[in-house]
Amino acid sequence: MALRYALLAALHKHPATGYELTQRFRTRLTHVWNASHQQIYRELARLDSDQLVVAEAVVQQARPDKKRYQLTIAGKHALEAWLNRPHPLPAQRDPLQVKLIAGDLLTPEALAESLASLREECVATLGYYRVIEHAYFRQTGDASMAHRFQHLALRRGMLDLEATLTWLDEAASVLDQHEPGTATASATAGAGNVVRKPITAQSR
Repeated sequence: MALRYALLAALHKHPATGYELTQRFRTRLTHVWNASHQQIYRELARLDSDQLVVAEAVVQQARPDKKRYQLTIAGKHALEAWLNRPHPLPAQRDPLQVKLIAGDLLTPEALAESLASLREECVATLGYYRVIEHAYFRQTGDASMAHRFQHLALRRGMLDLEATLTWLDEAASVLDQHEPGTATASATAGAGNVVRKPITAQSR
């Protein structure tokens, strides 16, 4: 998925400036796409060049004019075409899972440190998502379908984090089976199989 479709989706209801879009991606859309303001402004310029959005100059007193972007008809058609295509799960590239594949080469302490770091990040992110949910999605009874769909997207992110925390509990129980301060069996065996050359006068 390209950033341009995330921007087109964010603009499909209401026009917005680059700054306003950056704020949306830092708050209510933070679980959807991670983009810096530089990336957002660069992609907006490309969308404008491709005539998928149009920029309206907004005059500001004592400040430079700002641009407010909205979808063009071509931009709406591009978004609709993308929305109607099937999209597979994103490719998985998780360094922690790679570590687990060769986890027998690490000490339980090293793995525990990686798992603890992930847990801390998940707890903090989940807490932030709950703040967003409270700020934007408290009232769902009479909310529009567009609002409910946005809440549903946030709930997907929250449930993913909760599932990861459950998995971390399972991983902790596996690590508890190892004695602290010892490497795993393969790591210890590997260390014992290292061939060491005898020190000779020539090698000194």
